[in-house]
Amino acid sequence: MTSDTSKGAPISEIEAESYRIMESKADFTRFGELEAIIAKRCVHASADFEYIDTLRFHHQPAEAAISAIQAGAPVICDVEMVRSGMNPSAKPVCYLPRIPEGGSGKGKTRSAEAIELSAMEHPEGALFVVGCAPTALFALVSMVLEGDLRPAAIFGLPVGFVGAAESKEALRELQVPSVSNVGNKGGSAVAAAAFNSVYRVAGQVRSTSMKDRH
Repeated sequence: MTSDTSKGAPISEIEAESYRIMESKADFTRFGELEAIIAKRCVHASADFEYIDTLRFHHQPAEAAISAIQAGAPVICDVEMVRSGMNPSAKPVCYLPRIPEGGSGKGKTRSAEAIELSAMEHPEGALFVVGCAPTALFALVSMVLEGDLRPAAIFGLPVGFVGAAESKEALRELQVPSVSNVGNKGGSAVAAAAFNSVYRVAGQVRSTSMKDRH
């Protein structure tokens, strides 16, 4: 097993102990099985039990995301920090490097322009993970409302005091599978954790299915 050299203990043992402590202090029974997996991973990533009360799941996002992952759907994120926290096997892509510094001069943030570009290239069936930029989430919402985007699911967990809560509220009004939370909290680590939790399940389901065929 891989070791954490600063503590001298296997990472898997640290994670197991973290989950034991977390589950002893909080009740996750309000969630369905897949929702609980996401909620636990978000709490584990943030050490913030408030997510138990503020996470929102609309239109079975875990099931939709798992199906999309197994079908090889593109996985797109708003910033590099989110991408760096995601499982590299999912091949997540961030379009920010394709947007020039300062943007195009259209009055939009680079994050919004990047996510719009990604949505234009993948208008149907992609998975979107937003953990930093509310403007990126607002852009996705607008494209869905205009009929230009039909995502498989959106993980919308941006953080901040300007637009974060509002963008997530707008997301929840869509008829699109989504994971979000109420309020200003969120962030790259939480968004990546939410996605990684379902990506791990998708891999387990795939492995089980392959074993059953044999």
